[in-house]
Amino acid sequence: MEQLQNNLKEVERRIEQACIRSGRKREEVTLIAVSKTKPISMIETVYKEGIFEFGENKVQELCEKAACLPERIHWHMIGHLQRNKVKQVIQKACLIHSVDSIRLAEQIEQEAKKLGKEVFILIEVNIAQEETKYGISPIEVQEFIQKVAIMPHIRIKGLMTSAPYVANPEENREYFKNLSQLYIDIQKKNIDNVNMEILSMGMTNDYEIAIEEGATHVRVGTGIFGERFYQIKKEDEVNV
Repeated sequence: MEQLQNNLKEVERRIEQACIRSGRKREEVTLIAVSKTKPISMIETVYKEGIFEFGENKVQELCEKAACLPERIHWHMIGHLQRNKVKQVIQKACLIHSVDSIRLAEQIEQEAKKLGKEVFILIEVNIAQEETKYGISPIEVQEFIQKVAIMPHIRIKGLMTSAPYVANPEENREYFKNLSQLYIDIQKKNIDNVNMEILSMGMTNDYEIAIEEGATHVRVGTGIFGERFYQIKKEDEVNV
């Protein structure tokens, strides 16, 4: 577990340095530890180091871990969400990062109404318009938000994206800059029921660049926990 602690310290150091370079305060950036496929023991170690935000890609795994770990933990649903899993996840997740269709939003609204609760979401944007990734096109975001914003049990808190996996993280700066500008443009519109305060972008390979371009939340898995325990499918590479 010492390696895990060292990994976390290194991630924290890099976040702080990125904040300094971009003239931001460290508290402006939230680190989400992406714990998918990782055992409870590793999550407990990171939790004891003061990390309370954890991200999962699969609803079942999120729910199982939430049931046996401290309630102080905030669980983020960062993977693609199927409509038949909505009821489960809205009872456990503090934030759904991956809303990318009206049908999904309608399902969240329906289930949230039954439970009499508000659900916080981010709109997933396919900022690089990659065929292998989920998310809506940047040019459709504002119209999409207008449609979702009228749903009374949903609260739109911001935007999320997964930039391409590249050898040189600097190549993703343009994508992060573009999403940040879109985020600011929507903020200025003051749309009812929309509170643009979260910009979730940046993963193990590029979170420093994302912070420099305005990310408020970064999702780091491998950088903290090390390599995953299984051979992931291509579609599972996103959001971590």
